[in-house]
Amino acid sequence: MNREIRLATAADSSAVRALVWAAYSPYVARIGREPGPMGDDYDALIRDGRVHVIGEGEQILGLLVLLPEPDTMLLDNVAVDPAHQGSGVGRALLQWAEQAALGAGFSVIRLYTNEAMTENVSLYSRIGYVETGRGEEKGLKRVYMTKRLR
Repeated sequence: MNREIRLATAADSSAVRALVWAAYSPYVARIGREPGPMGDDYDALIRDGRVHVIGEGEQILGLLVLLPEPDTMLLDNVAVDPAHQGSGVGRALLQWAEQAALGAGFSVIRLYTNEAMTENVSLYSRIGYVETGRGEEKGLKRVYMTKRLR
């Protein structure tokens, strides 16, 4: 089936929250608390046109949150339904985010992830993101990364 990436609507709100919960719950024990995305206001983010979802038919398989900043696009969140992790959904979302950033006039995309999510740091490094620093923000130990876009 064809996977479509589209802007989330208010009707997607509960599915978006459920997907974020499912995707990030396994990290709670590792981090010692809920990861940042679990506390985000998805109703407001959807209303502001910041959440994009990828799905097959009516089923949402993953999502991303993009926040334009003065000089860069912030990839604030990318989450994939655990049942679809490893199936190319996350890769498709990351590639789409880069194209969206370029289309919005940005030459750099940035993100951060929790340092305990070591598999994410490895993935982002493999696809061209470069670590630019580490720090603590909102009580979470974060790894900051950027990617220069063509």
